[in-house]
Amino acid sequence: MKDIDKLRNIPIISILRKLNVEAVEKKKDQFWFKPQWREERTASAKCEHGLFYDFGEGYGGNAVDYVMKHFAIDFIEAVKWLRNEDVIFSFDPPKKLDTKISKKQNSYCIKTIQPLGNQILLDYLKNRKLNIVVCKKYLVEVYYTVNEKNYFGVGFKNNKDYFEIRNKYAKLCLGSKWFTWIRKNNSSIIVLESWSDFISLLTLYPKYELSKDFLILNSLSMLSRTDEVLLNYSKIFFALDNDAAGLKATGNCIEKWNSKLVISKDVRYLFQGSKDLNEYLIVKETIQG
Repeated sequence: MKDIDKLRNIPIISILRKLNVEAVEKKKDQFWFKPQWREERTASAKCEHGLFYDFGEGYGGNAVDYVMKHFAIDFIEAVKWLRNEDVIFSFDPPKKLDTKISKKQNSYCIKTIQPLGNQILLDYLKNRKLNIVVCKKYLVEVYYTVNEKNYFGVGFKNNKDYFEIRNKYAKLCLGSKWFTWIRKNNSSIIVLESWSDFISLLTLYPKYELSKDFLILNSLSMLSRTDEVLLNYSKIFFALDNDAAGLKATGNCIEKWNSKLVISKDVRYLFQGSKDLNEYLIVKETIQG
């Protein structure tokens, strides 16, 4: 999977140049461009190193995410395209991109929340190889507006009753970022970074659904706010991403909780060789399929 990590870290500007997308440098290594997935008069997306962010839709990510969005293709197809194209690689880790949006830009309104049934969203989840029966237990359809434009996506609620939204084109949070605690009064809990990792875990290992509680961070930055939750458990299993940030956070957490005489373990062996559980699931199902 090192190859995929390299693909993720390709500078977005290299891909824009390959695709003949005009980009204007505003600061050193920071470029603004017009997203090709919609018509607009002014550039509303920016990229820095290996990350981009579209302020018009509240969506961003790495090089693979950009290619998926640009061509409206899935993860596997995006990886194939990047492998086949002569794009300049950068092996420097991408810097964190500031995705703060002003209140005026980020004005949103949730119109409707309903059970999953939209075929477009079901196809999106199937493309990620997620078990649809499990998805329907924990996810909903959310119809919303951003800057008075209508959108819809898969919604996953956090413990402040705000929603993480995902679809083929969008990756955003409607409201404040917070974690999601799924409590079933078990003595052990599994900590994951995203809802797709959570659903992937239950797709791969369904026995865990009843035997474990779950803490989905929805952002690694939420980890520092979860002590009140984790203090309820005698065993904590960390299934954070297989990247530098996930490795560091896992090490710190195990040291911290073991010092409190709480059994804590790194269980990333469950998706060894992949960045996260969903990537592991996609690769596994693609190979077997």
